[in-house]
This record gives sequence, C-alpha cells and structure tokens, in this order.
Amino acid sequence: MVHTYKQGGYNIAVDVNSGAVHALDDAAYRVLELIPSKPVDDICPQSIIDKLKDVLDADSCKNAYRELFSLAKDGLLFADDDYIDVNRAFPENPPLKALCLHISHDCNLRCKYCFASTGDFGTGRKLMTPEIAKAAIDFVIARSQNRRNIEIDFFGGEPLMAMDSVKQAVEYAKEQGKIHNKNFRFTITTNGLALNQEYIDYINSEMSNVVLSLDGRPEVNDEMRKTVSGDGSYEYIVPKFKKLIDSRDKSLDYYVRGTFTRDNLDFTEDVLHIADLGFDQLSVEPVTAEEGCLYALQDCDKEKIFAEYEKLAEIMKERRDFNFFHFMVDLEQGPCVIKRIRGCGAGYEYAAVTPEGDVYPCHQFVGKEEYRMGNVCDDTFDKKISDEFMGYNICTRESCKKCWAKFYCSGGCSAANLNMNGNLEDSYELGCELERKRLECAIMLKVHDALNA
Repeated sequence: MVHTYKQGGYNIAVDVNSGAVHALDDAAYRVLELIPSKPVDDICPQSIIDKLKDVLDADSCKNAYRELFSLAKDGLLFADDDYIDVNRAFPENPPLKALCLHISHDCNLRCKYCFASTGDFGTGRKLMTPEIAKAAIDFVIARSQNRRNIEIDFFGGEPLMAMDSVKQAVEYAKEQGKIHNKNFRFTITTNGLALNQEYIDYINSEMSNVVLSLDGRPEVNDEMRKTVSGDGSYEYIVPKFKKLIDSRDKSLDYYVRGTFTRDNLDFTEDVLHIADLGFDQLSVEPVTAEEGCLYALQDCDKEKIFAEYEKLAEIMKERRDFNFFHFMVDLEQGPCVIKRIRGCGAGYEYAAVTPEGDVYPCHQFVGKEEYRMGNVCDDTFDKKISDEFMGYNICTRESCKKCWAKFYCSGGCSAANLNMNGNLEDSYELGCELERKRLECAIMLKVHDALNA
C-alpha cells in the first residue's frame, strides 16, 4: 500500500508496510499515481505512457518507472504486508505497565467541554485516600510480571486537590519499587489553579512529566475554562505555569495541552500564543463532545480544520522554537512494532483507578459501569473485558486494515469510537480524518527538514 499526496511544495509518497517516505519529482509522482500494484519489471507499461503523453514524454515516463521499480525491488515501495508475527503482538496475559490514578473526582474549574462531568465523572465528588492509592500501587506491581518500568499518572478532576494522597502514593511506590525491583515514573495533569510554590517544587522534584491545561488566547481559554465562581482562569494559571516551567530541569518532560472547539477553528493562533508565552512543548487537540453540542466539531468543519493544520505546518517550516505534539512523528520505525499494531494498551496494559479503587480500561471509561473491570482492594481484574480490548487493533478493525496511517495511528481510540459510534470497534471517522491530516503535515515537515538540512 502506497499513500501519495502533495503538500508544502513537495510530492510525497509513503510506503505503508516498509515505513519508507519518498520526496518525488513531478515525473515520478505522476507515474507512481498510475501504478496499481507492485511492478514486476522495469518496463513502463504503454498505458501509463499514453495517459501522461500530454505532460511527459515517453523517455521521462520510462526513466521514472525504472526508478520506482528499483525502490520496489529494494522493499521501499509496495512492500509486502509482513510487518510482524501478529501472535507476538498479543500475548495471552500481557503485563500491566501503567495506571491512571483518579486521585481526585473533584475540580476547582467548571470547564464547559469537560468529558468528566466537571470532575466527578457523574459519580459524586470525592478524593482518593492514601490507602486506596497504596492499594493501587500494590495492584500494578502484582500484575506487572517481569516488567521493571511502571507509569503512574495522577489525574482528575484536579489532582492538586488531593496532594496528600499524591505524596503518599509516590513515597510508597518508591519504597515498594526498591523491594520489587520496579522503577516508577510519575506524571501529573493539572489545571494550575491551586499551584503554589510548595506544589511547584514537589512536581519538579518528583514528576517525570507534567501536563498543564491551557487552551490558548485569553478569550478562548476563558470561554471554556471557568472557575466555580464563573471567572476566567487564564490570568490565574499562566503566571503559575511559567514559574513551574522556568524552574523545571530541562531534562524533565512537560507539555501544555489545550483543546479547540467549533468556537476557535483558527486554533493556529492559540498554538502560537502558547508558544509565544515561552512554552516549547505543546498540544492543542480537537474537542471530544457529544453530537449536538454547540461547540462540538462537525463534519462540515473538516476542510477548515485541514486548512488550519496546513497553515500551522507552513509556519513550522520556518519557526521551530516549539514542538507541536501532533506533528511529532518518528520515521525510524519507533515506537516498537508491537505498539504500532495494538496502540495504547487500554484495558490490558493500561488501566484507570477511581477514588473508590474501581478499575476501568482507561480514564474515558470511568463511570460506565458495564466497563468496570474490578477493584484494587480485592485484587480483581476482569480478564474477559481485558481480552475484549486487546482484540481491537489494526489487525481486527476493518477500517484500519485499509488505512495508510495505521502504523502511525495504531488503531485509534476505543473510547472515541464508543462515544461517537456507540461501539468499540467502528472507527470514529472524523477523528480518523483529522489524524490522517495531522500525519500528512508531520511527514511533510520531516521531508522539509531532510531536504533543507
């Protein structure tokens, strides 16, 4: 399978199975578009010469075809679909390697688009006790098998509202890690409203990654991200975010994460605003919302969103003082092959834990009782649900099998499929189209960098 497109002044061909990316001249691009399958020799069919006779002479067609055949012979075009032994990708009992701890089902913001019902996931406002947090640490250690590295994400609601439980969980994990030969890596996601110097120091000391929520321009952020009293949050959080990042060791990860809706389809301006504040690791992502919401993205917005991604990519050809998360793509076959096939691992390698200790496949399933998998306090984990989630991947989803972006996307998001289509299997098409456009932009930037090094 080969995907061809034009962007940024380049003719680009992506060979899906080999992962090879080619920047082609006009002749090779025109010829490639007319090659239906892997060529068997280097003789250009007369039918291609005839179809291109008004734009290319016969010799140019033949030379281009010969070059394309050579790439195919080397396995860099029309590569066979022998990417991996699928059985290796889906072991019988994979280790649990990451937990999203819902340390708080409460929040000090009332964001309009919050998928978590303004923080409580529809289950009532509550905080995770240190005892439940420690039980979750025991739970993941017991189910991590021989895996040494374990990820713990402190999530909410707003995690800073339960900092005592965060601190005790971190201390306990580090103690148990020494005993069981486990290395814990911690992430915290915060809206920043409750940040103070103590919390900044703690986060920069203990958290390998921190995610800071900011939508962009003040008027955009404050329209959606309001305090309990109805005030905008921008003026409160931005100085705190800057203080945190300015004092953070450069070797530690962070990113500022925003959301765009129908109200700011010109989201490039929000990306640039965040970058101009001095944040160089950032993401502004499409809203997840129920159909019918005034701010929900609609299919008719698609072309405008595509154009906006292309606009941002053109700006980033010249301006590279920040990384945009969705334009970061590895053309050297990373992440690992197995992850490319089965994706994030929700429900079998990754799980979310509520303040009561209930286990769900990921944070977006919390509150959906039919997807409750067990509880960390009684060490239960529903293998039937786990196996169901492991069964959804690029090898089983019909729309993924024929998609050129499958080895970059890794099968998309089961939660998005459920929320938008009512089932886990059928891909959310608008989400897929946006992902493909982002990938085209990301690959174009890689081509640009390679040709202008």
